[in-house]
Amino acid sequence: MQGPLNGLLVIDMTRVLAGPYCSMVLSDLGARIIKIEPPNGDDSREFGPMINNTSAYFSSLNRGKESIKLNLKTKNDKVILQKLLNHADVLIENFRPGIMKKLGFDYKLLSKKHPNLIYASCSGFGQTGPLADKPAYDMIVQGMGGLMSLTGHEKQAPVRVGTSIGDITAGLFTVIGILAALVKKDSKGQMIDISMLDCQIAILENAIARYFATGKSPPPSGARHPSIAPFECYKCKDGYFVMACGNDAMFKRMCTAINYNNLIKDKRFISNPKRIQNVIALKNELEKIFIKNKIKYWLNLF
Repeated sequence: MQGPLNGLLVIDMTRVLAGPYCSMVLSDLGARIIKIEPPNGDDSREFGPMINNTSAYFSSLNRGKESIKLNLKTKNDKVILQKLLNHADVLIENFRPGIMKKLGFDYKLLSKKHPNLIYASCSGFGQTGPLADKPAYDMIVQGMGGLMSLTGHEKQAPVRVGTSIGDITAGLFTVIGILAALVKKDSKGQMIDISMLDCQIAILENAIARYFATGKSPPPSGARHPSIAPFECYKCKDGYFVMACGNDAMFKRMCTAINYNNLIKDKRFISNPKRIQNVIALKNELEKIFIKNKIKYWLNLF
C-alpha cells in the first residue's frame, strides 16, 4: 500500500540518529529516501550488536532507504549530488552550521538553483546564536535541556533517560517541520532550522510550568508523577508494577478493587492535592496491601 508521501524524493545527508530517525519516519510514510554517506560510511554502521556483520542499530534506523557513498570534497561526487538535487523535493542535513557552506550545498546557494527545495537542518543548537558552531550528542542535550535533572532520585546523581530522547525528539520535530512545509508549499521551498536543545526543552511540559509558577527548579521524583497520585511504581510480593489513577473517581475504584475502602475516607487522601501532600504515606499504605500478592495477581485485578 502506498503511503501519503509516495512520490516525494528526499535526499538524506544525515548520520547517526536524529536525522536518520527523521528520514526513517518519512520513509515509513512513503517517501523515497536516498541516503548520502561519506566514503567510510555512516558512523552508526559500526554500532553493535552486529547481525551477519551488519549493525542492527544502523539497519533499524535506515530501513527502506537507498544509499550511496559520496566524497563531497571531490568535484565528480559533487556533480552527482547536484544531479540528485535536480529531482529532489526535500534535503535533510545534520552537520554543524557552516559545514554545508564549505561543501557548497548551503541553503542560500541551493535555494537559487532549486527554488522549490525544502531544506531541513537539524543541529545541536540551531543555525544562529553563541553555541551554533558547537557539536552536540544526545546526552549533552539531555543535560543542558534539564531532562537529566528531572530523572532519577533526589540527592543522587542526574540520570540519563534510557533512550536517546534528545535525538529522537529532534528527529520528530524535523518531520513536523517538513510536513508543515509540504502543506504550505506554494511553488517555493524554504529552510527549516531545528535545534536539538530547543526540542528537548519543548518536551519538559509541566516541569517548565512548575518552575515559572513557583520559581523553584523541580527535583527528580523517581517513578512518581509530580502532580498526580497514586501514579508511580509499587512493590509487591515478587517485584514491582506501575499503577496510575488520574482522578478521584479512579482512586476510589482502585481502593474498592483492593478492598481498602478506608483510604477513600482518609482525610489525607480525600483529593488529589491531598494525596500529593501525603504521597509517601499513601505509598506506604498501598504497599501494605500490594506486598501480599504477586505481579500477575495485581495486573489481572486492575
